[in-house]
Amino acid sequence: MLGGIEAGGTKFVCGFGTGPDDLVTAQFPTSTPDITVASVIDFFKTHVGTQLTAVGIGSFGPVDLDPLSPAYGHITSTPKAGWEDYNLIGAIEQALGVPALLETDVNAALLGEARWGAARDFSDAVYLTVGTGIGGGALVHGQVVHGLMHPEIGHLLLPHDRARDPFPGTCPYHRDCLEGLAAGP
Repeated sequence: MLGGIEAGGTKFVCGFGTGPDDLVTAQFPTSTPDITVASVIDFFKTHVGTQLTAVGIGSFGPVDLDPLSPAYGHITSTPKAGWEDYNLIGAIEQALGVPALLETDVNAALLGEARWGAARDFSDAVYLTVGTGIGGGALVHGQVVHGLMHPEIGHLLLPHDRARDPFPGTCPYHRDCLEGLAAGP
């Protein structure tokens, strides 16, 4: 049995099943890492137990996606309080005893659309999201774009006339980036 986790800035959604027509899901508010991950672990252990064989995780970020990096699976320099440098994949793998694969939340949604949704007949697609954060993912020739060209669109800097709009922005790193000016709380 396969499990999935959407690790969002506002809530975590967990599920298991064989596809979109065969899913059991639950959601938990995103709190501290210890509280939130404990709820996730309890969900899988209670409902799936030893039948779980692997978990896919789509996480808010930024996240380290390089399997060769010592920080692979960590949520890195996130503005989400308490989550900076958290080893999400390590916590899940250790507690559940199964392998886990990590992707950004936006790329995970893009892959879902490419497999079952609006992008299923296309080799090239873009997925944009506006919520707690702002993000984008790109599929080119059937492959998700990673690396230097990964579209971290939420942190694009925008022209901002502070004389007309004194709002300072909420991003702790850039203030005037797209996410800092337009994302949810």
